[in-house]
Amino acid sequence: MYTFLGGIILLIVGYFTYGKFVEKMFGVKEDRTTPAYVNKDDVDYVPMSTKKNALIQLLNIAGVGPIFGPIMGALYGPVAFIWIVFGAIFAGAVHDYLTGMISIRNRGAHLPELAGKFLGKIMKHVVNVFAILLLLLVGTVFVSSPATLIYNLMDGWMAMGAIVAVIFMYYILATLLPIDKIIGRFYPIFGALLIISAVGVLVQLVLTGAPIPELTFKNMHPDNLPIFPLLFLTISCGALSGFHATQTPIISRTTQSEKQGRKIFYGMMIAEGVIAMIWAAAAMSLFNGYDGLNDMLANGGPAAIVSEASILLLGSIGGTLAIIGVIILPITSGDTAFRSARMIIADYFNLAQKKMTSRLWIALPLFVLSFALTKIDFTLLWRYFSWANQSTAAIALWVGAMYLFIAKKNYWIAMIPAIFITMATTTYIINAPIGFGLSLNAAYIGATIITLLIIVLFFNAAKKNRAANIPLEEDISKWSDSK
Repeated sequence: MYTFLGGIILLIVGYFTYGKFVEKMFGVKEDRTTPAYVNKDDVDYVPMSTKKNALIQLLNIAGVGPIFGPIMGALYGPVAFIWIVFGAIFAGAVHDYLTGMISIRNRGAHLPELAGKFLGKIMKHVVNVFAILLLLLVGTVFVSSPATLIYNLMDGWMAMGAIVAVIFMYYILATLLPIDKIIGRFYPIFGALLIISAVGVLVQLVLTGAPIPELTFKNMHPDNLPIFPLLFLTISCGALSGFHATQTPIISRTTQSEKQGRKIFYGMMIAEGVIAMIWAAAAMSLFNGYDGLNDMLANGGPAAIVSEASILLLGSIGGTLAIIGVIILPITSGDTAFRSARMIIADYFNLAQKKMTSRLWIALPLFVLSFALTKIDFTLLWRYFSWANQSTAAIALWVGAMYLFIAKKNYWIAMIPAIFITMATTTYIINAPIGFGLSLNAAYIGATIITLLIIVLFFNAAKKNRAANIPLEEDISKWSDSK
């Protein structure tokens, strides 16, 4: 219990200390007009309040990641708490803040465009394909997982196919309509429900004296799977997630002032870390140890853990509300995954999105592909999602490091986590059966060589970019001219 509560306290302290340090180092320009006003189109560029943007950002980035990921990561024991806490403070929140703020400085640009500007034109094309793939996987995973929860909650009263169809219909509407019509109107309510349900689980864990294990670096996984790199890909959204780099530009286009950035981007990642801590603790303490948790995951998956834990801790009524809160999470990330994919494709081909038909022709093929992916095993999808997700996080952190290097600022705050997650994702893909399937030792050696090569390439490119005086932000007057 002490490790758990101490971790939550550290997350909160991290927001007020390291978060403030990152904000000050980046250098907020309060008087600089944001894209929400300069490029206002009443579809994607719409000024909204800090409270709305913060709650929308939380729901956008959360999905089932800070719940399903920590539940599966709980098999490794309390070492999962360490990754959630320090990952969120020093990697995830920095990742979210930098991608959000750099996007604001560049017309609300998405990651492919930022990668092209700061890492080279080839990277724009690579990251564009990578981001679309990731968003398709996210959208698909976030159809399957809430559909399973709804099916269980309704005790099979409604067919799974019908539930999936309803979720897809909602996604189509949320992807096509202006952001303030559905997302801006209902997300603050959903966000409140999410926070209330998480707090309810937290309070019950404390009041019932749940046997949450204390810190140990021993591998507790029943199958003895290696902590590095698997833990750092299994728990992503609760600590560091590349998916967030696809979501922050949605809110960078609705942010009223750069001063709001720390609350919206850094702060909501910390909030997600707290949610991840709560569900990791519940998974570790309620199912008779790691063998019991492993058995439940094998038989019913993370959704079964959520349902069982919610009812055990909060009773039938409170548990049902908590489950509804968890169902909302993936749905409110799945819709913005498709919305983000539409925006990235539109930016790539320079297609205006003012007309509904322009949005429709981009969105429909995405939904057809996603529906086809729902026929694939969830576990397999999650493995590919985890790798694609953390690889995207690495790219986003390298973009942030490059921006700060050119600006002659402390680029190490982005570069250190970039190196770490590059090493983790490369190790995974070399070792994993879905990758090259080599031995773990070979994966460690190969990943080290590749990571060192990337570091060398980064510094070579960074020095050239600084000498070339690449502009860090776009001229606002040009935005107005091209509007």
